[in-house]
Amino acid sequence: MLNTNDIITLKIESITNEGSGIGRADGMAVFVPYTAIGDLVSVKITKVLKSYALGEIQSILEPSADRINCDCEVYGRCGGCELRHISYEAELESKRTFVKDAFERIGKLKLPEINIQGGDLNAYRNKVQFKVAHSDGRMVAGFYSKRSHRVVPLKKCALLPDIFTQIASFVTQCADKLKISAYDEKTGKGLLRHIYLRRGYRTNEIMVCLVSSRYDKRYKDLFDELSKKFSPSTCVLNINPDRTSVVLGKENIVFSGKGYIKDVMCKNSFFISPHSFYQINTAQAEKLYGIIKEYADLQGGETLLDLYGGIGTIGLSVSGKVKKLIGVEIIPEAVKNARINAELNQIKNAEFICGDAGEIANKLIERGETPDIIIADPARKGCDKCSLDAMLTMSPKKIIMVSCNPSTAARDVRYLCDNGYKAVRGQAVDMFPRTANVETVVLMSQAKD
Repeated sequence: MLNTNDIITLKIESITNEGSGIGRADGMAVFVPYTAIGDLVSVKITKVLKSYALGEIQSILEPSADRINCDCEVYGRCGGCELRHISYEAELESKRTFVKDAFERIGKLKLPEINIQGGDLNAYRNKVQFKVAHSDGRMVAGFYSKRSHRVVPLKKCALLPDIFTQIASFVTQCADKLKISAYDEKTGKGLLRHIYLRRGYRTNEIMVCLVSSRYDKRYKDLFDELSKKFSPSTCVLNINPDRTSVVLGKENIVFSGKGYIKDVMCKNSFFISPHSFYQINTAQAEKLYGIIKEYADLQGGETLLDLYGGIGTIGLSVSGKVKKLIGVEIIPEAVKNARINAELNQIKNAEFICGDAGEIANKLIERGETPDIIIADPARKGCDKCSLDAMLTMSPKKIIMVSCNPSTAARDVRYLCDNGYKAVRGQAVDMFPRTANVETVVLMSQAKD
């Protein structure tokens, strides 16, 4: 019987989709972060529940062949990465297994062999949201430690272009000089909450967005200093007065530039504002969209419905191959951006509608829209039942599910397969190397076909 504070020897047999290794002791699964398949480790039990236990490494007795030397000084303290301690080959195989297991275990689906597309490991992120805090009398910027709200300061991050950490460091120094305080989420006092940065992968345009609890005239001086040093394309102050974990508030105050940046993906140009959803890894997103295009196998006469469409990146990437594109997105600013992006790229067969995916899908049914293909790219929580039922009512020939969460994707695909569809093919794309996250694409067709 395992007890808290027991020290045990454990052989790691697999990895969870959150990046923790799993071993078994006394008939119970034990989850241990930062371990690798094949590790023999000494583990301290930190928590015992009814069916599993949690532990932490005390020492590595025999290292796995997958284990490598970590190249990050804050790894294990910062919550950004989970898999920097294993080879990239081992990481890709683990992620491929996450997807395969989710569809077999949760979805009870047997897809043909699932492959995974890897990518570059370093400086791939085009967006970062640094949390700020006070430490030893000065402001610091970094990420939360895993499962906490304690900020781990960062001088450098391998996932980010160097310009991001340089700007963050400069902002905190200027804030200290101007006596702009860091927001304290416990008390609700203080000003600066986040340093939010975006960079165009192909244009190199940079957006600096500072998130503050309220307006303060000292931000003008800060942005002036920042512009002299880095010449960003636009500087924006976002006001978020609410005591919430949501990063952005509703109000944006543009200090310089136009309040957005432009980038190019899949040969289309896109305007990107602070609230816009835009894939964090542009190079991998192009691989992902290439798979979607292959699965859709468009002939030119189809009507395509793009649910959870954001600023239109997926739909617009295939718009030249369809008769009509209908994009649906709940965030008004994203819909506005999608319309601008269609105009920017001279795409005239696209319509973008603001609203909940399920409700809008039902309105489309009422007005007689019958899409031939539906692409659904929901958030991590997956599709709601209303959206899934609307897809079924529309009865398209194909549904392509795109998801950053294999578990919810498997659940949603299972629901559709229980109601007239068949899962035909699946593919994983590593959008977020060195983290435990993985993107999944699944093609479904009507079972009668």
